[in-house]
Amino acid sequence: MGKPPILVFDLDGTLADTAGDLIGTLNVVLVEEGLAPVPLANARKLIGAGAKALIQRGFGAEGRHLPPDKLERLYARFIARYEDRIADETRLFPGVEASLDRFAAAGYALAVCTNKLERSSRLLLAALGVKDRFRAICGQDTFKVAKPDRRIFDYTIAEAGGDPAQAIMIGDSATDIETARAARAPVVAVNFGYTDLPIENFGPDRVISHFDELWDAVAALRSAAPAMLGALPPP
Repeated sequence: MGKPPILVFDLDGTLADTAGDLIGTLNVVLVEEGLAPVPLANARKLIGAGAKALIQRGFGAEGRHLPPDKLERLYARFIARYEDRIADETRLFPGVEASLDRFAAAGYALAVCTNKLERSSRLLLAALGVKDRFRAICGQDTFKVAKPDRRIFDYTIAEAGGDPAQAIMIGDSATDIETARAARAPVVAVNFGYTDLPIENFGPDRVISHFDELWDAVAALRSAAPAMLGALPPP
């Protein structure tokens, strides 16, 4: 029996609304360093490239540059604080669980490919009650490469035992779209995630506004590109 088709999900801003806990943790660090907290409304501009970039952007908003050694110290502090509050405010976006269940029942492998640390990702997905739905949960430290490097996407598919010729990326940012393009995979973008420009500007194959729309978006991609996505019929 061949490998199953696979959906590869980003995490922050795609599966879960993590802004409250991420920005809350950032603000603890900023205040401890004598800086003003950033408003939650700025989350879209700050989140999406991992915790180190989040810290750098937070300091950059105050015109502060972080030398590498200090960034590493603050990063360690940030991760410890963040994991203590991993899901205080974080919630899955509406429709996520039902969508995951529907695709799993149809024979799809499901995986997470994120620039979050793998441990933090697993803790979060466990707290949200969906960790066991994914065959692989891979972060920037899992393979020592991060999005948009296509290797993390390829390695995640291999870890999950999915068919790379039948893989679709689901994300919320230009980084996710760039990763999928590098891997020559179709990409569905959600328009409620963390990007400072409309996600349509980055040219995803499909855009959805709710996870209830993902089934039809995947079906449309499979119908439009059967050679790329293998011979399996649409869901």
